[in-house]
Amino acid sequence: PSVLDSFALLSGQLNTLNKVLKHEKTPLLRNQVIIPLVLSPDRDEEIMRQTEGRVPVFSHEVVPDHLRTKPDPEVEEQEKQLITDAARISPDVAQKQIQSLNKMCSNLLEKISKEERESESGGLRQNKQTFNPADTNALVAAVAFGKGLSNRRPPGSGGSVQSGQPGAGGIIAGASGMQQVPMSGAPAQQQPMLAGVQMAQAGQPGKI
Repeated sequence: PSVLDSFALLSGQLNTLNKVLKHEKTPLLRNQVIIPLVLSPDRDEEIMRQTEGRVPVFSHEVVPDHLRTKPDPEVEEQEKQLITDAARISPDVAQKQIQSLNKMCSNLLEKISKEERESESGGLRQNKQTFNPADTNALVAAVAFGKGLSNRRPPGSGGSVQSGQPGAGGIIAGASGMQQVPMSGAPAQQQPMLAGVQMAQAGQPGKI
């Protein structure tokens, strides 16, 4: 009942207001000019609340823009020109132009969506990891610092002369008639290469 009473009260007030506005002695509101009575450069919380945060102050800078009821004269002239040009076009030509514009917009939207899909798929491909960081770090450490490589010497090696030291070339050259014995269990990467000639391991006879 309270809601119905309030609704009836509001309905009666709206009917009275409509009668007053429709009366012949009531001037047209469109002919009335709104004049701001108070202008302040300070922040107004009530205006902020009413405008949902769009207008923080009601000063002389924002009043001409917010109380304007007509566009700028230049914009008004352009609008009139557009209306005149639109009135000259026949309905068939206008329909063709609308169809061509819709087609162009559809093609543009399709290209944009395609670019978005390709960028998303490219981002997924870039984010996908194609290597193992642990293996890469182990390889770099082995090549740069020799980390993880075996230091074992083959059986029968003297150990007094190592390859790459002075005098080792003479021993290897003097033993050219002897059979070269490959080092068992050692990877090929550990055998030193010097100017394209494979050298024997430390203490082993070899061929140059």
